[in-house]
Amino acid sequence: MSNVNNNNFNYRSDIDGLRALAVLAVVLFHAFPEFIHGGFIGVDIFFVISGYLISSIILKNLQNNTFSFSDFYLRRIKRIFPALIIVLLSTLCFGWFTLLNEEYQQLGKHTFGASTFTNNFMFWQERGYFDNSSDTKPLLHLWSLSIEEQFYMIWPFLLYFIFKWRPYLGKFLFGLTIAFTILHFYIFYPDRQAAFYAPYARFYELLVGALIAYKHMYLSKSNNPFYIKFKFLESLIGLALIFIGIKIITKTSHFPGYYALLSPVLGAALIINSSKDNYLNKYFLSNKVMVWIGLISYPLYLWHWPLLSFATIIESQTPPISLRFALVILAIALATLTYYFIEKPIRFGKEKKSGLISIGLAGIMFLIGIFGLTIYLNKGLPKRDAATPIIKHEGDVGHVLFHEYSSKHFYLCTPTSLRNEALKWDDNIRCLQSKKDRPIDIAVVGDSHAEHLFIGVAEGLPHLNVVYYQQPTLPIIGNQNFDHIFDYIISDKNIKVVLLNAYWSNRKHELPKHTSLIDGLSHTIHVLFSNHKKIYILDDVPFFSFDPKQCKFVRPLSFKNNCVENKSNFDKNYQDYLPIFDLLKKNHEVTILNTAPLFCDEKNCSMEKNGKVLYRDDTHLNIEGSRYIGKFIADEMKKNKLF
Repeated sequence: MSNVNNNNFNYRSDIDGLRALAVLAVVLFHAFPEFIHGGFIGVDIFFVISGYLISSIILKNLQNNTFSFSDFYLRRIKRIFPALIIVLLSTLCFGWFTLLNEEYQQLGKHTFGASTFTNNFMFWQERGYFDNSSDTKPLLHLWSLSIEEQFYMIWPFLLYFIFKWRPYLGKFLFGLTIAFTILHFYIFYPDRQAAFYAPYARFYELLVGALIAYKHMYLSKSNNPFYIKFKFLESLIGLALIFIGIKIITKTSHFPGYYALLSPVLGAALIINSSKDNYLNKYFLSNKVMVWIGLISYPLYLWHWPLLSFATIIESQTPPISLRFALVILAIALATLTYYFIEKPIRFGKEKKSGLISIGLAGIMFLIGIFGLTIYLNKGLPKRDAATPIIKHEGDVGHVLFHEYSSKHFYLCTPTSLRNEALKWDDNIRCLQSKKDRPIDIAVVGDSHAEHLFIGVAEGLPHLNVVYYQQPTLPIIGNQNFDHIFDYIISDKNIKVVLLNAYWSNRKHELPKHTSLIDGLSHTIHVLFSNHKKIYILDDVPFFSFDPKQCKFVRPLSFKNNCVENKSNFDKNYQDYLPIFDLLKKNHEVTILNTAPLFCDEKNCSMEKNGKVLYRDDTHLNIEGSRYIGKFIADEMKKNKLF
């Protein structure tokens, strides 16, 4: 093993330029997702950069016998805490005056997670990074910081231990990187959310950076002209991979997986590994503008998402492009001020007071975490003025009241209620029935868009036993998640009516291979009809681009109350599958119920009727909405004299 090449650890302005590329990708994706589809891969670039820089520092200090765990973590606190503290305090203060109870309670929970660097575990349990509700979580972006800090709670100790066997250090790093890469893919295929948020599924990205740090430190560097030209090509390929990833990777791509490995991770690795003196690194990544953005990249990353998220909350929908552009400029301004007046003075201040400053910062972060936990445990501090905004229209919003009402007034289905022990019952099925010990008359089958019909149908037909069976996928025969449900429905001769509904426009990718939606539904209809079931299918309710809180409340700082959206949005969202239901209307074995006229006229769709909000989020009906559409369904069944 050769001696360490300390010259390779001089400041590299091109890495600041790479930081700039990463943060701009993320910021522009969050601000303008309709244009920058794959900008979220910038986070993966950050992981590789971080693994390279921090591992370089640790290895250099270990080589020079100057490494200290206390010094490492005190410096880490000075690097991470100052800007994070300012952003967390600002977020809590702004939320105090703008957020409703549940929103502020959630912010308190996420603040506690941010202060303890456990946010990734919280968001892992709260649906996905790309779901609609993610836009209203001002601290969502801190999941990546949590993973990074979890890595650095372990990595210095592991590197310190293995450094004692220096001849094997390179083999160890290579083997560890390969092992965690394999682990990522092992986790990814069965559980995409785990692969996104689990620290052990993301560690390989930081380890790739560490592997490059080892290479630069211990492997000799050639001055051969061909080698120098190869480094230019290496950087060119790296940049191309990143730009291609930003262009072609989307929210619906199977990310992270191979997309993350081949675009941001490999791309960043090639750029970092290439020479800082090659043309691209020297003149593109090292130009003054890119370096400046790289220097403010950390506070810019911290500031941009809370600004955009609060705007979305206040507007109750995606803000207009002009406002998003203004917020990006504001984020850059705040990041600049944070870097020059807070981060830089603390980070590069007097060494004599370094320990005291770090301890003080840790103490402040602890208090912020306690305050966040207090907000969470006290349900968002409901005595705040913002917690009681002006109510314009009655109706429950959010999911809590809907599910509390369902569990209070209806009965859980149990395996014994199937009355057929030969059929297996999946514990993951969500199932309620309106009568406790009665034969089932009507089965409502589908995803959560079937579930939100249940209250209305059950109360609209109070003399019948109505049940719903829910799985988060398409309700068709041939889809294994529903096959055993349909088996039971067919076997139960008491069930006269089957009502199918789903978020059709969002479920096409879940079709079994070589099956179209029309074929899948037609087959399901025919099998049920052949077994003497009357089948109804809803074409689904409209979904809106804004939160129903905009309809229910006049929110502080907004003074806007709106429940209406242009019908063209409905037509655009449903244009792919409405022809399918037009074809099904010709099938005498099924009755198609059109719901659009209940919510829309020729020009607009509304989530409000008779002074009441009908939605609990942008796609799901609330209790009043379920009753509203349930009465329509019950009246249609009564017309056909089914019962």
